[in-house]
Amino acid sequence: MSLALQLGIIVGYLLLALAVGLVAYRLTDRTAEDFYLASRTVGTIVLLFTTFATLLSAFTFFAGPNIAYAQGPEWILVMGLMDGIIFAVLWYVIGYKQWLLGQRYEYVTLGEMLGDRFASRRLRGLVAGISLLWLFPYVMLQQVGAGTALEALTEGAVPYAAGAGLITVFMILYVVIAGFRGIAWTDTLQGAFMLVATWVALLWVLAVVGGPGAATDALASNEATADFLSLGSAYYTPQWMLSTAITIGFGVAMFPQVNQRFFAAGSRTVLKRSFALWPILCVLLFVPSFMLGAWARGLDVAIPEGENVLPVILAEYTPVWFAALVIAGAMAAMMSSSDSMLLSGSSYFTRDLYRPFVDRDISDRREDLLARVGVVGFATAAFVASLWNPATLFELGDAAFSGFAQLALPVMVSLYWRRTTRAGITAGIVLSQGFYLSSLFLATVPSAYAGWTAGLVGMGIGLLATVVVSLVTTPADDERRAIYFDGLGAD
Repeated sequence: MSLALQLGIIVGYLLLALAVGLVAYRLTDRTAEDFYLASRTVGTIVLLFTTFATLLSAFTFFAGPNIAYAQGPEWILVMGLMDGIIFAVLWYVIGYKQWLLGQRYEYVTLGEMLGDRFASRRLRGLVAGISLLWLFPYVMLQQVGAGTALEALTEGAVPYAAGAGLITVFMILYVVIAGFRGIAWTDTLQGAFMLVATWVALLWVLAVVGGPGAATDALASNEATADFLSLGSAYYTPQWMLSTAITIGFGVAMFPQVNQRFFAAGSRTVLKRSFALWPILCVLLFVPSFMLGAWARGLDVAIPEGENVLPVILAEYTPVWFAALVIAGAMAAMMSSSDSMLLSGSSYFTRDLYRPFVDRDISDRREDLLARVGVVGFATAAFVASLWNPATLFELGDAAFSGFAQLALPVMVSLYWRRTTRAGITAGIVLSQGFYLSSLFLATVPSAYAGWTAGLVGMGIGLLATVVVSLVTTPADDERRAIYFDGLGAD
């Protein structure tokens, strides 16, 4: 009976999200801009929560608590505080400038914006190709997270492949039907629900174990976790914490599903209010989810190898129906991340690869159809890859964040330094990406340098290459150097 209840709650929640998508489908124009950006009409609450829910992924709900369980609660400082502040600043520094450019030139993707400025379809294709490369493992991460969560919650009755397949089917249906408008609406509902549910879960578990004092005393009395109550460890070194916070913060700003939301805001006021509220939302979510992971270690909750902390501790201390509801919400949040990624990935494919290199005269309706077909192909390929489950959730997420972070500084330089040349930004992107990929796949390239991660070092290489090459090269005659600066009305 409990298995039927669990699956009923989870499937019911996903069907509710799909119903919202059907309503949105009836209101969506059959144009690429409406499908990708809801015609740039998104308001403050929806923009804030769609960005929030887009990032509420398996990395947040499962990888984060797993790290806190294994290494201690300082992960809150990395993701909840430092990363929240860094991204809020970038939301203004990069996002506001992008919004101004999008309003004037109707850009839909980052590649369009850069390709127009530097008069280069190759640069446009390069940015799109790199973005799709790093998007693939992050979509996989959601499928891996869903598969392992359902397997743990149902004690193996629902195998890993079935759980990963379930969320893949739902997110394909949802994206193909709903487009950006439906995604934004359900993101708002799911973000608010998960914020409340995570706090209720924390309070419920604490009430059962005797309160936060008892949970903390359990950490202190356990020899293996006594150092959880002090700041820093061999794992949480200052270099690692800063490297990770910076690469995640800058990587988030370059995620296609986040970056495109900079174009979707209905006004500059909407954009500014949203980034001002962002750090508050980060702290409100990450504190309860990561503390649950840390306290679970002191409570001696046994976590089977390869499984995630959150489903196990909820199954241990809360009723079956509540644990299933939270996991259903987490899966829906993963779907929010995945559907946004698939939508953005399809826009990068159709607008930055197919349109400039295959058919420049493609109609809006044909592009809309091509985008939906691309969603099916990309999600299916990621699902097949997820069946091999090649890495941990943290490893998959960290690789994607750091890979996207390599784009951030060359893009920022181009937005604010008129002297940036096509050769300069191309060199910055290619060299930083080449270095970071080498650190992942070549044993001869270290993954850390005096404690600083290769992702951060790669960002420095990209910045240096962009500036130096721009200084020693002459702008091409067809570069449009003025469009990022003249008459935008920035304040």
